[in-house]
Amino acid sequence: MSTERGQAALLSVEATLHRASERLAQHYVGIVNEETVERIVFESYAALARTAKVDVHLASLAEKFARDRLIALAQSKGLVAKHVPEVLYICVQNSGRSQMAAALTRSIAGEKVHVRSAGSQPGVTIHPAVVTVLEELGIDMNEEFPKPLTDDVVRAADAIVTMGCGDACPVYPGKRYLDWELQDPAELDLDGVRAVRDDIRAKVERLVYELTD
Repeated sequence: MSTERGQAALLSVEATLHRASERLAQHYVGIVNEETVERIVFESYAALARTAKVDVHLASLAEKFARDRLIALAQSKGLVAKHVPEVLYICVQNSGRSQMAAALTRSIAGEKVHVRSAGSQPGVTIHPAVVTVLEELGIDMNEEFPKPLTDDVVRAADAIVTMGCGDACPVYPGKRYLDWELQDPAELDLDGVRAVRDDIRAKVERLVYELTD
């Protein structure tokens, strides 16, 4: 019986992902073909499933992740115009430093900069202390989640900021690279995480000024 339930659950997920693929294919008609859309949707689900503890909302997260990847893919191929600079923040787990940098960039730059974040070895959830110290600034992280690093988002970025991911961070010609030396929030108490947050905020303010001046 458990095998039957497992097969039914798998079929349900596949049906949900196929529907997501159809929605996204309609949105990107004439830009990205249906086969590519479906591949990215299923790839995104598989990538997130590797670290997910529960799969209740995994299909919807996969659709959100795939949507952003499709935008990046279209941008990198020149099929969609980039109206503002694209910044990508990368750390190891995408659960601390890169999430803080992305959130602070959105807060500081608004619509003047588009930002993404990713992890070379993504974690399961955003670090609770990171959520806490960002909430202190009025930044809600409820919709965010760790995402794996993919080639499409790297190619779409104008500026790539790495934070401790070492050789796992890919290097592409023509990109602006910055490496920020920051302590890992997972190794710090709450005051330590606040200090990292403030350090990141200062760096983000400088970067946003350079990109938008």
